[in-house]
Amino acid sequence: MKYTAITGASSGIGLETAKAFSKMGKNLILIARREDRLTTLKEEILSEHPNRDIIIKTTDLSQRETVLAMYNDLKIYDIETWINNAGFGYYHSVSDQDLAKVSQMLQLNIEALTLLSTLYVTDYQNKDQTQLINVSSAGGYKNVPNAATYCASKFYVSAFTEGIALELQAKGASLKAKILAPAATETEFAQIANGSTSYDYNKGFSTFHTAKQMAQFLIELYLSQDVVGLVDRNTFEFNLSGPRFDHYETGIKNL
Repeated sequence: MKYTAITGASSGIGLETAKAFSKMGKNLILIARREDRLTTLKEEILSEHPNRDIIIKTTDLSQRETVLAMYNDLKIYDIETWINNAGFGYYHSVSDQDLAKVSQMLQLNIEALTLLSTLYVTDYQNKDQTQLINVSSAGGYKNVPNAATYCASKFYVSAFTEGIALELQAKGASLKAKILAPAATETEFAQIANGSTSYDYNKGFSTFHTAKQMAQFLIELYLSQDVVGLVDRNTFEFNLSGPRFDHYETGIKNL
């Protein structure tokens, strides 16, 4: 049996992505901290698709040891798609940042994603029909005011994943690496990023997408041969493309 693994599956884009992949006939590995929400999601999916196999894995991905242990536990499954969706934003000027929150964000947005991507690429690069999809942000291609550290973490995600895609292509590997880069999306993100449980998207943005819409964009990316699925922050149009950062052509061995 083959599985699609999704981190941050307990809410938002991750939750809607799990539902979308289940509709496509995929078995799921749902990864997040909140077991109660994962259980509710599993029950909801199975009520509509009783033949799916759904594995729940509760893990705090902001801790390196638990990241490595979790991945090791999942080695018994054949994972055809790995989606690194877990992450959070933190909107403050650099001088006003809470260092504890910044550290947690960097551990989740960068370190956990890097470790899981590296482990998955190492194990699956030569297996047919496999994909690594990392969720970045429109802020991973263009800086957003009052979010320098968050955007920098997502620039890393975008550059790192584009680099993986180019490496795999140069080696003729079977695995494809891709990036989903949402703009404003109605999830818990803004509440956490702005430190407000009452954040209102209708007041904060003239246009935004729902988590369900973003999950459908992710499916479009999954079904395509492109590397990047980016929401334009000005028009909110979703565009598929190849890598967007400038890069050296293959053959340059040393800088």
